[in-house]
Amino acid sequence: MTTSVFRPDVLKGLTALVTGGASGINRGISEALGRHGARLFLISRNEERLQRAASEMTAQGMTVGYAVCDVRDGKLVEAAVTACQEKFGGLDVLVNGAAGNFLAPAASLSSNGFKTVVDIDLNGTFNACRAAFPLLGQSKSACIINVSATLHYGATALMLHASAAKAGVDALTRNLAVEWGPLGIRVNGIAPGPIDGTEGMARLAPGGIKEKMVGRIPLKRFGAIEEIGHAAVFLASDGAAFISGHTLVVDGGAWMTGRLSLEEMAEG
Repeated sequence: MTTSVFRPDVLKGLTALVTGGASGINRGISEALGRHGARLFLISRNEERLQRAASEMTAQGMTVGYAVCDVRDGKLVEAAVTACQEKFGGLDVLVNGAAGNFLAPAASLSSNGFKTVVDIDLNGTFNACRAAFPLLGQSKSACIINVSATLHYGATALMLHASAAKAGVDALTRNLAVEWGPLGIRVNGIAPGPIDGTEGMARLAPGGIKEKMVGRIPLKRFGAIEEIGHAAVFLASDGAAFISGHTLVVDGGAWMTGRLSLEEMAEG
């Protein structure tokens, strides 16, 4: 675990709801927020993961609640936000991390596969923002953090569905920053690059693909989950009080140095 540069109590008194917060990068974000004083409310479709994450975070001294929820269903998201309010009395930070992805050539990508990723990534982000809006409007430290990607900065082979969804998430971030800024709600994003120790990288960069990707990254390594967590702590803190409508890229410079071609990915 990397050492944090932030005060342990920098988020004390805040309540954070994290979609997809029981696993992967989003669990890392949850833990980072919790270690810095935030109360946590996690939502996920997988109850077993939620129970395990809540138990392990509680054992670390964090205050955690959770609800089983599919972000594609707006009514379920509203119910989860209500459960968060009932447990903690309000909401200050919303992290939209729930996402779906898989490798697929565009020519063989089904309409259902495309729709599923857009429904989770983009529609799910909207559903959570809309459901959280009334509570965030009552907070003096309100912020939304949308977990995006760099796939659509140029183009990425085999990622049409996720690229389109995350481009939509970035547009949503900017538009909500403009509309909700006058109400004191900051809206920002985090665009992680390749991150070690995640299920996504295990599936999307198998075999020799990882080595090829590292060779293209200026800092010559994959990122760590903790580094994404630290970015979230910063955006949720008073240190980012005048930052809104921005998507913070955390990728070691990878997006600037070119993508693997379809042929390189096929070679593995």
